[in-house]
Formats: sequence, structure tokens, C-alpha cells
Amino acid sequence: MGKNRVEAFSDGVIAILITIMVLELKIPHGETLDALKPLIPVFLSYVLSFVYLGIYWNNHHHMLHTCEKVTGAMLWANLHLLFWLSLIPFVTGWMGENHFGPMPSAIYGVVLLMSALAYWILERLIIASQGPQSLLKRAVGKDWKGKLSPVLYAIAIPAAFWLEWLSISLYVFVAIMWLVPDKRIERVLERRE
Repeated sequence: MGKNRVEAFSDGVIAILITIMVLELKIPHGETLDALKPLIPVFLSYVLSFVYLGIYWNNHHHMLHTCEKVTGAMLWANLHLLFWLSLIPFVTGWMGENHFGPMPSAIYGVVLLMSALAYWILERLIIASQGPQSLLKRAVGKDWKGKLSPVLYAIAIPAAFWLEWLSISLYVFVAIMWLVPDKRIERVLERRE
């Protein structure tokens, strides 16, 4: 089975998630900058989640370029990833509306952790389906970012109840870590051509 439908469906779902998040930003009543102050936490949580969805979209796109075929297991793993990503608008809104309170921030971390694990499962299935010399396997190598991210989420989740700033800082740190352009897959694809 070709990968085009999986890629198109995933692109559409992620685009809808971003749209849902931006529609949750309520227009303030008032024409002064003071009217925007209550929206700062909501806006900051939106920016963080927008970055995360952008990272997933970008990496998912690159990952699928290493595939030549898609299996049924990969389809289900992709839906599993999209399920967790689909919860991001909800936890983003909850966290922002409650000014990064402990429980919403912890649940935000749970969704990030589960998204990371779902992505890892999809990555492993793609590698397994493509064989021991798969392009993706060569590209990800030891995948230190992929292994470090869930560990940092697991630290951030309980930290939300004692050190809220640390929890949010870890979420931001992981996003920044993934924002740094990662050329691993591009390099492997260029060598193949």
C-alpha cells in the first residue's frame, strides 16, 4: 500500500488541530493592551502547542519519505499517534485557561509523553517493515533526542505539582531541542539518490 493517503490524512488532521487551537483564542472585550493581559497564558500555551504540532508534522513528513510501502500495523500506529496529538488542543486550552496550574500542566505532559511514545512505535514499525538496512534506521541512528524526550516528560509531569516553572521549562526545552534543524533523514535520502 502506498504512503500518500497516510501522509495526506495525517497532514489534514494536524492542520485541523492547529485550527481548533487558534479558534480557542478568545477575542478580548476592550481596546487597550490591558485587555490582552488575561490572554497571555492562553496565548503562550497556544504557541508552545503550535510548535509541538509543527515539530510532529515536520518529522512525520520526513519519516514517511523513508517508506516505500505502508503496512496495516503502520496505519494503526499512525492513528494511535494522531489520537494523542488530537488531545493537544484540549490540554492546551485547559493549561492556558488555568495559568499553567499543576494538574493541567501535568496532564499536558502526559499527552506529550504518550505522543512521543506513539511516534516511537510508528518509527519502530517503519524500521521493521523496511528491513535491517532501512533508510529510517540509518537516519535515526542512536536517536538520543527520541530517547531523551520521554525521560524529560516523565520528570516534568510530577514536577508540575512541586515546581511548576521546572515542568513548563522542560516542555519548552524539549520543543527547542526538536526545533533545531535535524538533517539526519534528509542526508540519508540525498545519499540514496
